[in-house]
Amino acid sequence: MKKQTFGSMIATLRKEQGMTQLELAEKMGVTDKAVSKWERDLSFPDVSSIPKLAEILHVSVDELMQGKADAKETAAGKGELVSLALKGIALAMGIAVVVLSFLEAVETREAIGMLGLGLACLAISQFSPKGEG
Repeated sequence: MKKQTFGSMIATLRKEQGMTQLELAEKMGVTDKAVSKWERDLSFPDVSSIPKLAEILHVSVDELMQGKADAKETAAGKGELVSLALKGIALAMGIAVVVLSFLEAVETREAIGMLGLGLACLAISQFSPKGEG
């Protein structure tokens, strides 16, 4: 079995739930065209919507982000790539809070939420498998 892309993972999980693209789109608050693009790996859902997508598809965020793969054929470096992406999200959240705070364009509660998301990504990156393959 080959490693699934993020888009094929969404498609597989959606079909396992017996949902159409339109039904998933309605639950996510996006268009069915957006879901179609996700499933074809032409675009990616907004980072802040990943937990909701995982919940709708009945998987953890970690399972959704890592995809399913046969252990024998897992691409080398997959764990490092996921870890790097999660660290990038954490850094982006931190920078966004600093900039928005400086511009007085973010409320404390929103800033704490953004920092929380960044810290969660950082924590998840520490548990990502490294050097599989």
